[in-house]
Amino acid sequence: MKKVLALTLAAVMVLAFAACSAPAEKEVLTMGTNAAFPPYEMVDENNNIIGIDAEIAAAVAEKLDMELEIKDMAFDSLITAVSSGAIDVALAGMTVTEERKEAVNFSDSYATGIQVVIVTEDSAIASIDDLEGKKIGVQSGTTGDIYCSDTPENGGYGEDAVSRYDNGALAVQALLNGQVDCVVIDNEPAKAFVEANEGLKILDTEFAVEDYAAAIAKENTELLDKFNTALSELKAEGKIDEIVGKYIKAE
Repeated sequence: MKKVLALTLAAVMVLAFAACSAPAEKEVLTMGTNAAFPPYEMVDENNNIIGIDAEIAAAVAEKLDMELEIKDMAFDSLITAVSSGAIDVALAGMTVTEERKEAVNFSDSYATGIQVVIVTEDSAIASIDDLEGKKIGVQSGTTGDIYCSDTPENGGYGEDAVSRYDNGALAVQALLNGQVDCVVIDNEPAKAFVEANEGLKILDTEFAVEDYAAAIAKENTELLDKFNTALSELKAEGKIDEIVGKYIKAE
């Protein structure tokens, strides 16, 4: 009986030791994005979300000793998802705007975006000045949408001038089908769309220049501070430039 009891106690001690020595599960950092904005976010042949934002988020998560989980969702739902706590952070080629800053906090900027105009090669539109009276395709909720749908007094073209689409690819398809006269979108995805579709070109004139940053809930200042610290370290190490350079070649 004593022998059985001793063996039982030994087994319990082994199990207890194993439980104590097992590595603790990492805390999860949930990132929301819209994976139709190459090269910042896109889906590869294995159905994985890749791109500049995905790699920057992974590098930050590693710095914070967290496990990254990426959720693909509509772009115009990201701010609400961050604010409600459905996701921890949004990285989606998202521009810092005063309107968005009312709902969320933004990290330090990690990239600069340029809004451009895509037209067909035979288009009569030669510059930004020619957009007046034209039908403009945009991705819903993006700064292209915000700029173009604003009133003429504020430099926009009005709601009636804008056709909204769930992603840039659909807006470009509408341009190819003749449903819109042009598409206003970020320069990098614009280059990818033009390369993938014959008969399109990008106007030489820039529509707008803007900063990209990560959106984090107003009350989650702890994550904001940690994210910015990790981002600062990654910039100093040259990692951010390395990630961006992997997808965007210097011209």
